[in-house]
Amino acid sequence: MYKVSIDKFEGPFDLLVYLLENAKMDIYDIKVSEITEQYISYLKEMEDLNIEVDTEFIVLAAVLIRLKSHMLLPRVTETGEIMIEEDPREELKGRLLEYVRTKKLAEMLAEREEYFMAVHEKPAEDMSEYTENPDEILSVSDEQMVNAFIMFLTRKKKVEEVSERYQRVRRRKETIEARIEYMTDRLERKFREGKGRVSFTELLPEKADRFDITLSFMSLLSMIRNQGYDAEQKENFGEITVKRKIDAVTGKEQMDV
Repeated sequence: MYKVSIDKFEGPFDLLVYLLENAKMDIYDIKVSEITEQYISYLKEMEDLNIEVDTEFIVLAAVLIRLKSHMLLPRVTETGEIMIEEDPREELKGRLLEYVRTKKLAEMLAEREEYFMAVHEKPAEDMSEYTENPDEILSVSDEQMVNAFIMFLTRKKKVEEVSERYQRVRRRKETIEARIEYMTDRLERKFREGKGRVSFTELLPEKADRFDITLSFMSLLSMIRNQGYDAEQKENFGEITVKRKIDAVTGKEQMDV
């Protein structure tokens, strides 16, 4: 039995490639019967968990079942001779290879995007003022040299101070799903400690910035809609508190699942 998570796969071919790799099966020599059973078992597990199965997953399941049946039943002529025909797995193999190539290319492009996000180019400047004029020998006094050196040290110190206080902003890629898992864990720990209500600020990560606050608030809305929690704010811009919803029928708190 293969137990896998649906959100790990971007589509049916992603799942199929995972099953092949997990079974250490070569794309060029797919054991159709075995891989079809694993694929169908996965779809049944989704149904048992009440997870809606996309149509594209079902279409690929039908293709695998048809291919399995085709390989189990030998093709014979009217005289009873077995027909030798092209391997029926060829089309599936070709589509899988194309998918793997496309996925690797997408991963490479994502890595390049991440790399170039940290690269900043400075526009070209007109240097003719310095390249076309002859060198000049500066004639300065000792006092002027000392003042220039002090100015250099002062500017250097300011640059170091700015570097300590600020850092370059880069795109954050944390998902709402990950933040929901983090906040749910903190909520349930607070509830187990005996707290009936938990403030929204207690659910934020340490040193939370605007991105963290916005992501946490969006995650809280999703938790209220789907996970049996409720929130209350007694006044505008006041503190938000989170608690478990009260079941209208039983009058008891709904437990998160």
